Amino acid sequence: MAGDEWYKDVVFYQIWPRSFADGDGDGIGDLYGVYEKLTYIKSLGVGGIWFSPLYVSPNADYGYDIADYRHISPDYGDEKIFRRVLKRAHELGLKVIMDLVINHTSIEHEWFQKGIDPASPYHDYYIWRDPVSVGGVPNNWQSMFGGSAWTYCEQNGQYYLHLFSEGQPDLNMDNPRVRDEVKDVMRYWLDMGVDGFREDVITLISKAEGLPNDHAPLSLPKGKQYYDCGPHLADYLGEFRHDVLVQHDCFVVGEAPFVDVEKARMLTGGPRESRLLDMVFSFEHMEADCLFTEYIPLPFSPRRFMGALSRWQEGLHGVGWNALYLENHDHPRVISRYGSERYRRESGSMLACAYLFLEGTPFIYQGQEIGMTNILLPSIEDYPDCIAQANYRSYVEKMGEEKALARVRRATRDNARTPMQWDATENAGFSTHKPWFAVNPNYRQVNVAVQGNDENSLLNFYRRAIKLRTQSAAVRWGEYHEFLRASGSVYAYSREFAGNDEHEAETLLVICCFGKGGHRVGIPGKFRERKREVLLANYPVEDANADSFVARPYEARVYKVL
Repeated sequence: MAGDEWYKDVVFYQIWPRSFADGDGDGIGDLYGVYEKLTYIKSLGVGGIWFSPLYVSPNADYGYDIADYRHISPDYGDEKIFRRVLKRAHELGLKVIMDLVINHTSIEHEWFQKGIDPASPYHDYYIWRDPVSVGGVPNNWQSMFGGSAWTYCEQNGQYYLHLFSEGQPDLNMDNPRVRDEVKDVMRYWLDMGVDGFREDVITLISKAEGLPNDHAPLSLPKGKQYYDCGPHLADYLGEFRHDVLVQHDCFVVGEAPFVDVEKARMLTGGPRESRLLDMVFSFEHMEADCLFTEYIPLPFSPRRFMGALSRWQEGLHGVGWNALYLENHDHPRVISRYGSERYRRESGSMLACAYLFLEGTPFIYQGQEIGMTNILLPSIEDYPDCIAQANYRSYVEKMGEEKALARVRRATRDNARTPMQWDATENAGFSTHKPWFAVNPNYRQVNVAVQGNDENSLLNFYRRAIKLRTQSAAVRWGEYHEFLRASGSVYAYSREFAGNDEHEAETLLVICCFGKGGHRVGIPGKFRERKREVLLANYPVEDANADSFVARPYEARVYKVL
């Protein structure tokens, strides 16, 4: 790996621990289960693991409401098993990064409980305001989980700010004691041997002075303009970098909900010792079938998807570094969104090619590699996600129960949180006990065991794609160019590397066809006179050097241009 930018050579595998593997038989995924599956993770060819929150939490938002930053939730084990997992992962050559949630804590965190008292030094750890007039909320900001961003506390007669659920009060990052607490938490895990952090909604940690009302007509949610990349964000991220991160061989990727390419350049540009973040998770390419959120659906547009990927590839090249993903714990399954459940293997492999060979560090979410899909449950009571519940209540008034449930089924984060499908035995091999959440009924056909024995499976396609990516100089260093931009259904791009003292020149051409096929796809003109070798494809290819081909459903090809 290349010095302190080793993360540029790694593919990460994200684990949402509650649903990955249950090792102690209580129906909840845990670190004992993770330990047993480390060799499987290594077999994918990835070089790192990202753990969604493992900390003590009352689970108002399934771990993203942290009650204790220094202890593992009893649901998942304890510090002893975490250290065993960390040690074994490192022995296997796997880096390990933790989720760091510092925009907010749980209301059960000791800081918040002590801070309810206005006389306590912990009161200023959070953002409290007196009521405006008679019982009025301090401003018109909205929670991203629905409703007001303020909740009244009977114990002290004040409101506290929460950009997410009322169980997730925002920390007051303007307080230097809070920043010192954050730095101590970082040091605790880095000193233990963790290799970095995914920082949850990190671009929201700085709020505008005075917390003004938001009168912008198109602001969604209200208040966003006053905390999205707020006034002191660069100062605080720079402080974390200078005081902690540069002293460790680690990296940080920040979740950046509203950030565009220009803001990403500011956040990720510059040398390691001064850049604010090493990468950001952007959202634009995940809005190709919706307006801002999956709960405002639109027809899927391949052109919007392709355009977003190109903007970020071209915009960050030579300045920053992209975080590449199609799935995580916050989005429905991508095959059910951008692909086809009927053509699950074909569309899943095509989508893999669409992003795995771009410039950046790829992240694969548990189950993505076998093509797990959305789940359809009979009742809103079957969906535990707090956002699903809140949106359902608001939609019932507008469209009735049937349509409201249909909207939730399509959009809910719970689609990504069904138990991992390991085999065709009871409970999909996830647990010997009834799982905490419903298993997708298609687990008998869609699982690791059956695909592991099938050379043509999606799982083994991912393994080949990851191996190709990690061995390719063009993917690591090459320039990105998109072709066939006039097409609304073909994503064609090249990665072109001129060579250097250590690596020979290499050019890859990737062609991904959306839809059911039947249309003719031409090889971009600049490559027609050059011989080509097919390195990876999801259908047999008879003539790699033909000037065109008729696309089959969700066909994908990766050529080496000679």
